[in-house]
Amino acid sequence: MNDDDRPSWMRHRSGEGGGGGWGRHGRRRGRPWGGPGAGFFGCLVLSIVLVIGILTALATWVAAAVLGVLAPGAAPSAMTAGAVILVLVVAMLFGIRLVLRAVRPLAELAAASERLADGEAGVRVLARGPRPVRNLGTSFNTMAERLDRSREDRRALLADVTHELRTPLTVISGSLEAMLDGVHPMDEDHISPILAQTAVMDRLVEDLRTLSLAEAGALPLHRESVDLCALAAEVLAGHRSVADASGVQLRDTGDPSLVTSVDPVRVREILGNLVGNALRHTPRGGRITVDVRADSGDAVLTVADTGDGIPREDLDRVFARFHRRADSGGSGLGLAIVRDLAGAHGGTVSVESDGVPGHGATFRVRLPLRD
Repeated sequence: MNDDDRPSWMRHRSGEGGGGGWGRHGRRRGRPWGGPGAGFFGCLVLSIVLVIGILTALATWVAAAVLGVLAPGAAPSAMTAGAVILVLVVAMLFGIRLVLRAVRPLAELAAASERLADGEAGVRVLARGPRPVRNLGTSFNTMAERLDRSREDRRALLADVTHELRTPLTVISGSLEAMLDGVHPMDEDHISPILAQTAVMDRLVEDLRTLSLAEAGALPLHRESVDLCALAAEVLAGHRSVADASGVQLRDTGDPSLVTSVDPVRVREILGNLVGNALRHTPRGGRITVDVRADSGDAVLTVADTGDGIPREDLDRVFARFHRRADSGGSGLGLAIVRDLAGAHGGTVSVESDGVPGHGATFRVRLPLRD
C-alpha cells in the first residue's frame, strides 16, 4: 500500500495530511473554526501589563506621599490614604478576577488537550469565559466529538470488514481442506466456488480502497468532457443481459445529449452501482429507468425502479457502510461509494422511497455542470 492509498487516519497519525491544502469538496484545510487569534491574547497581555503598571504607580505615589518624599508636610490625610488604598485593593481584586476568568478556561483547555492527545475518549470542556475563549471551548468540543465519532466508525469498520471476509475465507479454506483430504475431487465443480469466493474478496478489497480514498479526499479524478447520456446508455447495455435474465425492463430517458467535465470511470461506477442495486431489489416484470437531464446548473442522474422500496426508518442509513438487507447479496459498500464519488465531484446524492413494495426507490445524483 503506497502513501496515497492509506486512509486519512493513518496519514494523520504519521504526521501527514495536516496543515494547509484543500480538503474534500474544495474546502480549505487548516483553521476552519473561528477560535481566538493572536489579537485577543495580545490584548489580554497588554491589559495585564497596564493594570500592573497603574497599580504599581498608585502604590508608589501613596508610599511616597505618606513618607513625605514628595514634599515635606504634603502627606495625605488618613481618609485620603484609606480611600486610595481601598481603590487599589478593589482594582487589584478586579484585575485578578479578570485575569482568572480568562486564564482558568485556557488552563482547562490545555489539560483537556493533553488528555485528548493521550487517546482518552469523551473529553469535553465547559465553554465559559470571554466570548473568544467560549468560542475556543466550543470548537474544542466539536473537534473532540468528531474524533470520538471517527474512532467509533473505525472500530465499526474493522469489525464489519472482519465479518465480511470471514465467510469467503471459511468457504475457501473448507473446500481446500476437503480436496486435500480426498473428500472432494479437484475438479471444476469444486474449484469454481473457490474462484468465485476469491472474486468476492477481490471486489470487497477494491471497494474498501475506493471508499477509503474518497473519504480521505485523496481519490484522483481524471476529468474530461463526457456525454452523460451516452455514458448512461453504456451502463444500461452492460446490465442488459442480467436484466433480461431477471425479466426486468431497462430504459433511459431525459436529454438526448448532456456534455460536462467529469471522471467517466467514476461516474460509470456511480451509475453501475445504482443500477446493480436496483436489479437486486426489482422482481420479475419490474422496470428500471435511468434519467439524465440538466437542472439549475447541475447534471441530474436519476435511477428509479419499481422494486421492493426502502422502509422509511432505513432511509437515513441507506448510504452507511455495510448497511444492507440480509438477502441483498451485495457487499454493502456500493451506495457508500456512490455517496463519496458524487462528493468527490462536488455533487450530492439523495434517495426517495415510501417503503411500499412495487413503488420502488428513486436515487438522484446531482453533479455540477463544468466546461
